Amino acid sequence: SAYAIPTMAFSFLCHTSVLPIYCELQSPSKSRMQNVTVTGIGLSFLIYFMSALFGYLTFYDKVGSELLQVYSRYLPHDVVIMTVKVAILFAVLLTVPLIHFPARKAVLMVFFSHLAVSWMCHILVTLALNTIVVLFAMYVPDIKNVFGVVGSTTSTCLLFVYPGLFYLKLSREDFISPQKLGACALVIFGICVGLLSLVLIIYNWMDQ
Repeated sequence: SAYAIPTMAFSFLCHTSVLPIYCELQSPSKSRMQNVTVTGIGLSFLIYFMSALFGYLTFYDKVGSELLQVYSRYLPHDVVIMTVKVAILFAVLLTVPLIHFPARKAVLMVFFSHLAVSWMCHILVTLALNTIVVLFAMYVPDIKNVFGVVGSTTSTCLLFVYPGLFYLKLSREDFISPQKLGACALVIFGICVGLLSLVLIIYNWMDQ
């Protein structure tokens, strides 16, 4: 599927939360942050894997892009399904501030850095971002479209392209060193995967 790699890239995109989490550590250090990162990504992978595995084993080729909705069609009043929905609701509510904080800060730095810090600007940007999110949630028919487009553009850039470019920019090693060649390969891989996935997604939309 054209959505597979972009969705996986989107799923493991946690860059925006790294700095806030690092600042909250009791004794911030590179090793501690690495342990937090490995643990967090490992747990996320385990949850994703178990959900995908049992979703596929339950519905096979009938599995949808939103697994809970598929379960709800067959078990609309099941206590376990309702409990999972409530758990996801709380998870999303608690995750939004972590994602919203860097997004708002980026908007303020890019578009309003020339203005003095004010609560009015802060509130207006917050309302604008929340409005955009709500409109997307209301009018985008399938969440896989969001995952696909964002995953093939921003996620591939943040996961593959930008880290490689930063390394090439900051490293003082020879260009033919294994590390720089690896960084070049990472950049090329990210660009190719992102462009190919985006083209396939757009073609899929046109074909439908």
